[in-house]
Amino acid sequence: MPDAPLAPVVAEVRLAVRTALATLEDAPPRVVVALSGGADSLALAAATAFEAKRRGIEVVSLTVDHGLQDGSATIAGRAAEAAEALGIRALVERVEVDGGAEGGPEAAAREARYGALRALALREGAPVLLGHTLDDQAETVLLGLARGSGAASLRGMAPVREDLDGVRWVRPLLGVRRSVTRAACAAEGVAWWDDPHNEDPRYARVRVRNRALPVLEEELGPGIAEALARTAEQLREDAEAFDEMIHETIEDIVEPAEAGIAVSIAALAANPAALRNRIIRLVVASEFGVGLTRRQTLEVARLVTDWSGQGPIDLPSCTAERAAGRIVFAARA
Repeated sequence: MPDAPLAPVVAEVRLAVRTALATLEDAPPRVVVALSGGADSLALAAATAFEAKRRGIEVVSLTVDHGLQDGSATIAGRAAEAAEALGIRALVERVEVDGGAEGGPEAAAREARYGALRALALREGAPVLLGHTLDDQAETVLLGLARGSGAASLRGMAPVREDLDGVRWVRPLLGVRRSVTRAACAAEGVAWWDDPHNEDPRYARVRVRNRALPVLEEELGPGIAEALARTAEQLREDAEAFDEMIHETIEDIVEPAEAGIAVSIAALAANPAALRNRIIRLVVASEFGVGLTRRQTLEVARLVTDWSGQGPIDLPSCTAERAAGRIVFAARA
């Protein structure tokens, strides 16, 4: 008997993964799939197992057990079993989450999860594949817009990003709807788990998903999620070009300073405000590893454009002070 035709939803997910693997600069010997046990990550795992086998790439999955829910170990074990059934080398890691950390348990869990994934990626010499979908991208853009986070947030999640440790984070499904991943799992007979946190209205992202986006769709017409994702893509292209200009500019206007770095006031003043503010943020982020808020950035910029003798400005991990024709950023004791 002829093979059953491939379900279009399965083909769509496989194509997304195939395209992502092809865009990697070098063919890695293995890839790591971040596997939560939800439909998005399982659809990604199934498609990756299929596409990687054709390329001779080993697939390793990591399911992180945060221990925040009753039965979390059982849920993590089931996700690993599903991955093993797909021919994946499945790992489970229990992490400790500091529920009292800044940002709350959700942020702490995310930090612990990404820490475990990063450590595994470094051990295996492999990129990490994440199951974020087009819906996740739309939610990220809408949340960034509501918070007034600027272009850096509105450009959403990058399809491929390399961190300071050299780990590549790849999101093959940013063009795939969440409904497609669920349908793909159903078509392949893969059972997934629905995290109850994804329906908890205490979380802003859940309210955006279940309330805000449906209202926008109803009032403005269908296609809102796709439009938000397109906006992120366009802003990301603009931001990447802008960042390249900034890096070229910075090479000419910064110099080492005691306990930090200094930037020429004349050069900052000669640039338009948008470029000046980006230079300030990038210098601080690169030198001290912290991000400035909009208000903090503007306060530093006033040392250039509206200086009336004000003293040093306290910033996260550093201070900014006008001295001898320069803005000096120095580490705080």
